Amino acid sequence: MEIGIYTLADLGPNPHTGKTISAHQRLEEIIGAAKLADDLGLDVFGVGEHHRLDYAVSAPAIVLSAVSQVTQRIKLTTTTTVLNTIDPVRLFEDFATLDLLSNGRAEIIAGRGAFIESFPLFGFDVNQYDELFEENIELFLKLNAEERVTWSGRFRSPLQNAEIAPRPLQKEIPIWVGVGGTPESAARAGRLGTGLALAILGGPPIRFKSLVDIYRQAASQAGHAPESLKVGVTGHAYISKTTQQAKDEYYAYHSNYWGYLDHQRGMSTSRADFEIMAAPETALFVGSSEQIIEKILHQYELFGHQRFIAQMDIGGMPFEKVAENIERLATEVAPVVRRETGK
Repeated sequence: MEIGIYTLADLGPNPHTGKTISAHQRLEEIIGAAKLADDLGLDVFGVGEHHRLDYAVSAPAIVLSAVSQVTQRIKLTTTTTVLNTIDPVRLFEDFATLDLLSNGRAEIIAGRGAFIESFPLFGFDVNQYDELFEENIELFLKLNAEERVTWSGRFRSPLQNAEIAPRPLQKEIPIWVGVGGTPESAARAGRLGTGLALAILGGPPIRFKSLVDIYRQAASQAGHAPESLKVGVTGHAYISKTTQQAKDEYYAYHSNYWGYLDHQRGMSTSRADFEIMAAPETALFVGSSEQIIEKILHQYELFGHQRFIAQMDIGGMPFEKVAENIERLATEVAPVVRRETGK
């Protein structure tokens, strides 16, 4: 199994000091985290996309290009690209360029977006949320497969024998569809033959098994070979010496993150709520290295997935804590998971 980390680059106050770092410092720390993950032998590094002042990354291709120059082997992906509101041609060209710069390490996880600020920002109608995604991913797959493209659709100008350049170093840029819980999205990923990236932020993981089943069934019906299908799991994680210590240390950051994420809805996470969310049978990856291994392997029994990537740097967590978690994931968790899933 591939093991990695990702960031959404949120800019929130440290709950212990009240201080919020600058976007400049946040980007430097993201590049530092990627280099550390690469040096320690992790497999994947991801960067999210948001278009608002409380996040530091709106241009993942640029950030990942910077990361590519300080890393050697780690795969570089978006987590996620808001595919509804970006021109697929521009996206393909950017990531083909990243692929060349990184010696063939570029990937994309495409999603419909948890936030909608990019729709008015780029002049799209949020009421066409799903139609835009469907058209854009089908065009991207065509761009991925052909050097010259003839195409027409509803939402952008047609292409007539258009040269799509540059071509990536890989035969095609790997693309996954990010799914938070929608059966239709899982079925679409299967029908199109892309990877399936599950965002599992809490609750019992068994409730996501039906999505994996829908994905594989739709892929089979569309004629895609089972060996070409890939499933990934993404989720929040924090690792410490003991599970109790991990929960004690992580709660302030977790609560802070959801607090400023959900402030408009008036939601908050109490310590009692957090204890339920972090229980051994749930999908929140908080605990000792042994606890994290058990949770990953339990999900592997359910999903048979090929990739796990953890979001660790939420809620104003200082970089030294993030770095400690990356090291534990790489040196204590990843070797055991790889060995057990490789049997």
